Amino acid sequence: MNDSAGERRMVTFDDYGHIAGPFYHGTKSEVEVGTELVAGFGSNFQAGRVSNNIYFTALVDTAAWGAELASALAGNPDRGHIYVVEPLGPFEDDPNVTDKRFPGNPTQSYRTRHPLRVVEELADWDGHEPDALARMLDHLAQLREQGLDVIED
Repeated sequence: MNDSAGERRMVTFDDYGHIAGPFYHGTKSEVEVGTELVAGFGSNFQAGRVSNNIYFTALVDTAAWGAELASALAGNPDRGHIYVVEPLGPFEDDPNVTDKRFPGNPTQSYRTRHPLRVVEELADWDGHEPDALARMLDHLAQLREQGLDVIED
């Protein structure tokens, strides 16, 4: 994460080995342990968009946002699922948040074009308060209305 000078070390497809899990993937979907999650399916966050990458994080809280938002945006009353995953290939910082929405990568969000193997479902996780989730959904709707819900994929 940081080098000896205290600078953050970027995570790139060529330089990712310094990032260790566990890693998590939050989703609206229920899948079995051993499943390989792959890119090429519809985005949870933009209707009609096929995602070229699959996203994951080293933080349970970030995965909780992914699970809750994906479920809410799909109209699913469930809170979603968080899976412990193993990346099966190189990965990089998620450019949608890294140094764009937040300085550095405080959400510890990454993406890959390679599969993520589901190791286990994380059954015990804390979701966000309903009012916090509603505020986030309102914010996403505002970004969409303003044409600012751009996903670099």
